Amino acid sequence: MRKTFEAIKSSKGQPPLVCLTAYTAPIAAACDNHCDMLLVGDSVSMVLYGEESTQQATMDMMIAHGRGVVKSSKNALIIVDMPYGSYEESPQLALENAKRIISETNCQAVKLEGGSDMAETIKILVDNDIPVVGHIGLLPQSVNTPDGFKVQGRDQEQAQKLMQDAKAIEAAGAFCFVIEAVPESLAGAITASVTIPTIGIGASNTCDGQILVTEDMLGLSVGRKPKFVKQYAALQEGIQTAISKYAEDVRAREFPSSENTYKDKAAA
Repeated sequence: MRKTFEAIKSSKGQPPLVCLTAYTAPIAAACDNHCDMLLVGDSVSMVLYGEESTQQATMDMMIAHGRGVVKSSKNALIIVDMPYGSYEESPQLALENAKRIISETNCQAVKLEGGSDMAETIKILVDNDIPVVGHIGLLPQSVNTPDGFKVQGRDQEQAQKLMQDAKAIEAAGAFCFVIEAVPESLAGAITASVTIPTIGIGASNTCDGQILVTEDMLGLSVGRKPKFVKQYAALQEGIQTAISKYAEDVRAREFPSSENTYKDKAAA
């Protein structure tokens, strides 16, 4: 039975929530039995489409991938990111696009970036029965290049602002929120100051749960990995080995062999 946002919200103080990204049906199916939540993240634009930032993700892209993930999972709560440009202009635009995401994917929640500046928008979505996940700290949609990804909240002013953002998101009605790329002490302080779960990514194990990009965790991504990623497999190497063997067999006419070839009735 699929987890509900109410169950996630009430899990504060329980064993940490397990979360991963999922953009495709095979990954969703593989993650489903192990995760409390799956995020169809706008990072799909970088991971699957080779873009330099998440700003290139579109509504159509998020909906297409979201639909596939929902169809291929049964247990995890599915969240779809609201892409850049789909909610910042006004709460009314955000509501219209959030309704579209929910109706066209059948996901259980949407996620948007921002703190106090997004509180009104979050409240309007929640008041219209749309569960919302917040996101504070490093905001990838505001970063134009990989070099712009930097730790947030290291000085007192930033730390105070992030604490205010967390409280504003909670008061607006979000059922949980992501904390990205902040120091351990601040992540712990924020987590202790709110009654809803915090999901860390580069924010230490003081958070109420953790999320990673699945392709990073599996060793499928290319390029530089953030410090907060722990790689649990090296699938890129295995894929390269398999493709190399396939190419070798094709060139040697060893594939397809007789066992991979259809015969006519007389030969059968």
